[in-house]
Amino acid sequence: VQLQACGGGLVQAGGSLRLSCAASGRTFSTYVVAWFRQAPGKEREFVAGNRRSRDITYYADSVKGRFTLSRDNAKNTVYLQLNNLKPEDTAVYYCVAKRTVILSQLRQPDEYDYWGQGTLVTVSS
Repeated sequence: VQLQACGGGLVQAGGSLRLSCAASGRTFSTYVVAWFRQAPGKEREFVAGNRRSRDITYYADSVKGRFTLSRDNAKNTVYLQLNNLKPEDTAVYYCVAKRTVILSQLRQPDEYDYWGQGTLVTVSS
């Protein structure tokens, strides 16, 4: 599976962006997908993840209610809608995937086999 992320950019606080992650592979619709981010000088952190088995999406507390992960299986694409952005959301955002992930490991970056190249989101105050 190869992942190609795009959609980042510079936006003012309170603004919105939509990140896209296009994937190769005909079975991608069955994969666990997630978004992580990494701010300068900080470790990668979990943002959102979707396990297809029950089609439940999990979010980090810091983005809950503002970010939405969605999937378009026909297009083999995963999206992350970012609303009401804050300066602390500034980071490089990565889409990731793996065939299966147990729930307890969903938020662990080392768990994932496939990573996109990252797309930079910068939020100005």
